[in-house]
Amino acid sequence: MALEVGAVVEGRVTGITKFGAFVALPEGKSGLVHISEVANAFVSDVHDHVQMGQTVKVRILSISPEGKINLSIKKAEDRPAQPREQSFRRAPQQQRQEQPQRPAPVRTAADPPSDDQAFEDRLKKFMQESDSRIADNRMYSDRPRRRGRR
Repeated sequence: MALEVGAVVEGRVTGITKFGAFVALPEGKSGLVHISEVANAFVSDVHDHVQMGQTVKVRILSISPEGKINLSIKKAEDRPAQPREQSFRRAPQQQRQEQPQRPAPVRTAADPPSDDQAFEDRLKKFMQESDSRIADNRMYSDRPRRRGRR
């Protein structure tokens, strides 16, 4: 069986490094499963997912002209693609439903400050102090400097 891109083959793990695992393939060839292609979850250590001598199914991702073979364990699994939970594309205007705007609640002096209001107050105070410090720094940095001694 000739090795071709997209084929799923079985191989034996022959080496494990911090960046992936080397897998011996049929026909005496060998390829690399990069750490990002080991599992669908985050992989901090390849040893947690594969062991030396383990037989694994891999999909051939690419074969370079130099003969390097890139493999994937996670793409070899026969799981249907799961739809993404959230699309980051904007919906067309006619399909978008406008949310009614609620007026902001009116606060009286007798009402205790809400968490949002307390945060807003702290943020306002921080911004005022920050602007004051920046102005002081500019005043000293924009001065012409004297050179030499008098």
